[in-house]
Order: sequence, then C-alpha cells, then structure tokens
Amino acid sequence: MAAVETVRGPVDVDRLGRVYMHEHVFVLSTEHVQNYGAGAWWDEDERVADAVERLRALAASGVTTIADPTVWGLGRYIPRVRRIAEQVPELNIIAATGLYTYADLPFQYRFLGPGTPFGGDDPMVADFTRDLTEGIAGTGVKAAFLKCAVDAPGLTPGVERVLRAVAAAHRETGAPITVHTDSAGERRGRDAVRVLREEGADLTKVVIGHAGDSNDLDYLMELADTGAILGMDRFGLDVYNQTADRVRTVAALCERGYADRMVLSHDASCFIDWFGPDPEAMRPFAPNWHYGHIGADVLPALTALGVSAAQLDQMLTVVPARYFGAD
Repeated sequence: MAAVETVRGPVDVDRLGRVYMHEHVFVLSTEHVQNYGAGAWWDEDERVADAVERLRALAASGVTTIADPTVWGLGRYIPRVRRIAEQVPELNIIAATGLYTYADLPFQYRFLGPGTPFGGDDPMVADFTRDLTEGIAGTGVKAAFLKCAVDAPGLTPGVERVLRAVAAAHRETGAPITVHTDSAGERRGRDAVRVLREEGADLTKVVIGHAGDSNDLDYLMELADTGAILGMDRFGLDVYNQTADRVRTVAALCERGYADRMVLSHDASCFIDWFGPDPEAMRPFAPNWHYGHIGADVLPALTALGVSAAQLDQMLTVVPARYFGAD
C-alpha cells in the first residue's frame, strides 16, 4: 500500500479521505515576523490556538487531509505547523517543498548553478530532494510534493530555473508537483505544461493550480487533455472569479467527462500577513474565503447543477489519492 508523508508521519494513501488540495496553514514571512511582528501584531501562542480552532472545524466538516503548498517565498516554518498538527490529530497536513517566485530567484540561488558565475549543479535540486527524502530543516518532517509558480510575468529566467529544478526533483523522487499559475489572464498553465513536459515530468502528477480562475472551457480542457489535473482551488476568492461562475465551470467540465482531472480547494489560510495584522482584513473583500465555503456552499451548488456524488468523490478523494501515489 502506497503511503504519503504528512506532518505527523506517513499515512496510507487510501486513508487520506476527503482532501482539499491547496490550503495553507500560515502564509507568513519569517523575516517579517522577526523584524516587525513580534510584540506588535504577532502573538505566537494566540495565532497557533486560533489555527487549531479553525482546523478542528475543518476536520469536523468531513475533510480529513489538506495539502499545504507553503514553500520558500510563502513563509514555510514546519515547527509551527507541526505544533498545530499535533493538536488536530483528526486532520492530515501534507507539507511541500519548492520555491514561490513570480520573477527572480533569491540571492542564495541566483549566483549558483548552471550558467551562473559560480556554476556547478543547481542547488535547488539538492535542497528540494533532501526535503522529500530526508526531511525539512532537521524536523524529520518530509515534504510530499513540489511547488512552483508561473504568474503574469511568465517564464522569466528565475521562474524557468525553478520549474526545471522542480522537474528534476520530481524525476529523482517521483514526488508530484503543484504549479501556481495566472490562468485567468495570461493562461500561464500552458507555459507550465510545456516546460515540465520538456523536462520529462509525468503530467498526471501535476496540478495546474488556480486553473479555476478561468471559465474558458477550451483552455481548461486543453490542459486536462495533457493528463494534468486542474486545480479548481480558489473558491471564495471572488476577486479573481465569482463562486457562481466557478461552480458552473466545474459542472460543465464534469458533464464533459473531466471529473477525474479536477481537485477542489480554497487557497485559504489561518493567517496571511499580506493584508496587514488583522486576520479578518480580507473578510469585507472576500467574505467566503475560508475553509468552510466548499462544504457549506459549493458542493450543494454543484449538486444542484447535476454533478453526481460519484463525481464529487472523484474530485475530493480519488484524484488526490492518485496524485499522491495510489494506482
């Protein structure tokens, strides 16, 4: 039986249950907290307790696993996530490795690797692979998937290097990949598919994240026809695409036979420091951007449009299990 690494250790893939495939616990810059947060807007114990409460509520709704694509660039800090996971044993949290950037590499990678002043092998590949095979930063917690991004700026030299490094770590370990994309505007899912295909990635193990920001069925079917999985994963972020439109798009794709190539999620978090110190700062702009929206609102809406229980199970259980290793 295939197993997937979680923050609390390996879990049989067939025991993952209902999975939200793109949810963060924290999006929180360590440098930001250390320099401007401690003693001001950041209280570690308070925020951990709040996260525990939010994730317990998510588990109580019937979700048993979240894939957390928080990597370098989004503030990954595994000791905090592990502390929370130990208090929410009913929820599996799957950690990721990789790099999140829309343009440039961090200076710690920029001058090292092929084609750089110092040359040599790309250190990103070794770092990502170590996270997957040995564990993250001495915690013993292993990542189980890879994360990268292609946003509106496109395949800048830095972004392309990350994609190719992620593909190399994928080839080395078999770990699946999730790619943040600007799909509503520039259709960057195409760029991700092209580069990953060039690098020999198994596209059936690739989620094109934020594909659900688009209602262009031709574009979405084009991506899914490569074997890639469509990340319909920003429910509640109406600033990118209204929930009603997202629901109609998922239902239309299900009708066309694509339920076996879609996953559902919110891209929500317990706390994100992008919008100031108030954890509810986004509420007036995105009132449904929280872990409970899919269960309370989206699934009933999909059912009303004719999406079957079996199709919902494919998107929430079968496809995630296949992505993480089940046959």
